[in-house]
Amino acid sequence: MIPPNTSMAKDLSKYHIPDDQFVYKEKRVFQFVKRGFDIFNALLALILLSPLLIIVAIIIKCYDRGPVFFKQERMGKDGKKFKMIKFRSMRVGAEGELHGLMDRNEASGPLFKIKDDPRITKPGKFIRKTSIDELPQLFNILGGSMSFVGPRPALEREVEAYKFESDKWRMKVKPGLTCIWQVSGRSNLPFAEQVEMDKYYIVHRNVLLDLKILFLTVPAVLTSDGAE
Repeated sequence: MIPPNTSMAKDLSKYHIPDDQFVYKEKRVFQFVKRGFDIFNALLALILLSPLLIIVAIIIKCYDRGPVFFKQERMGKDGKKFKMIKFRSMRVGAEGELHGLMDRNEASGPLFKIKDDPRITKPGKFIRKTSIDELPQLFNILGGSMSFVGPRPALEREVEAYKFESDKWRMKVKPGLTCIWQVSGRSNLPFAEQVEMDKYYIVHRNVLLDLKILFLTVPAVLTSDGAE
């Protein structure tokens, strides 16, 4: 969702935490404050953005008469499954075409990414570039399955492909709309480095770090720098 921020991506080694030094703490006070922040701001954003959401929904529906939303099962905190909501940016039946495109995969690890994905619709290209397709996840945040900041939610097939037990540590906390590696290198970062940065966030997460990530997210979305 978010393009690189060079100031945070200069030295990725500082985000490395050896497996034997990874210590997870519940941080109940922080989680209470974070949940209150999520509820208030998700409600506010949905109210303020409602005209945009309605317009986008109409455009998607009119383009090919398919469903407005794309709901996909993801892995949440402690491996609990939930339906992540996005505006549909691909043609109907796109998931069934994935197997035929695997030989073009440009991403590392269990991730899938190709340039100029032929399944993306014309409206889909715009809402992806501007990250508008992610806005329905505000409903996930309001419902409690996601947060504004946290590791991005993984697909079950991605979790099954994790090579190391430490890869699963990303599910120690709620997944987020934006995360530390998205403002530090976006999907251009190799999967292993994404995991390292997620682990760093889990260990060091606090109110100021969340605010910093959100602060870096806003101008990146507005300018669409580095968006796909």
